[in-house]
Amino acid sequence: MVTTMAKVDIRWRTFGDGGPKVVLLHGGLQTSANFTKLAGLLARDFTVHVPDRRGRGESGPAATGHGLRAEIDDLAALLGETGAGNVFGLSSGAVIALRTAMEIPVERLALYEPPLKHGGHDPLSWLSAYERELSRGHPAAAFATVVKGTGGARLVPRAALIPLAGLALRTGGGRELGELIPTMRLDAAVVEEAAGPLSTYDGVTAETLLLGGTRSPAYLKEVLTGLEPVLPRARRVTLTGVGHLAADNSGRPALVAAELRKFFR
Repeated sequence: MVTTMAKVDIRWRTFGDGGPKVVLLHGGLQTSANFTKLAGLLARDFTVHVPDRRGRGESGPAATGHGLRAEIDDLAALLGETGAGNVFGLSSGAVIALRTAMEIPVERLALYEPPLKHGGHDPLSWLSAYERELSRGHPAAAFATVVKGTGGARLVPRAALIPLAGLALRTGGGRELGELIPTMRLDAAVVEEAAGPLSTYDGVTAETLLLGGTRSPAYLKEVLTGLEPVLPRARRVTLTGVGHLAADNSGRPALVAAELRKFFR
C-alpha cells in the first residue's frame, strides 16, 4: 500500500498490518523500493512504513535549500502521522534518524553506518568533483565519483565503473538512476549540516542499535566506535561478510532483518 501525507507531499509504502510500527529510512541513491525485501521480512512481526525521502521516488520535489532541517521535519511528520516509535536509518538516513531523535521522542533507534564527520576523515571529499561532472553533463562519471568516494565498489576500477554506469543509464532502470544521481547533493547537505563532535549526541534517550558490516569502509566503522560510548543506551552489532549496503535489496537484508526483529521487539 502506498500512502501520501499531503501536507508535506511525502509518500510511503506500508508492509504488514500488525505489531509494533517501524519506519525504514533509506540513504543516498536509493528510494523506498530499495528496502522492499527488508520490509517484507519484517512485515511478519511489524507494521513497516518505508518513505521516499523528498525529491526521490514518488514523493514531492525538494525545495531550494533543502537540507537536514527539512529532512528532520519530514521524518517527524511521518512518525506523527503513522504513530511509529521505531526507526531504522541507513547511511544519510541514519544521520537524519539520529538528529531527529535529538528533538522528538523515539522509542528505539537502529543506525546503519551514519557517515558523520569524525577522526579527520572527510566523508564529502567526492562532492566538488561530483558537482563538476554533473555540470558538464557527465552523470555516469558523477555516479562513479560518488561510489568510489564513499568507499563502494572497491574491486572495480573507476575506468571500468564509468562505462558500466553509462550502460545502466541507457538501459533497464536507467531513468530512475538518472533521476537519483543529482539527489546525492541533498544527502551531502545532510552530512555537511550534521558536522560536529560526536558528543553532540549524548542527550539521545532512545535505546539505540549501532549496526555495521565487516566489509564496510574503515571510516564508517570508526564513526560507530566513536558513537558507542557517547549514546547512553547503545549496543553494537557487526554483521560478518557484508558492507555498507547490507540492508538494500542487493545486499543481505535477511541478516539486517534478524537483528532488527530482535531489537524492535
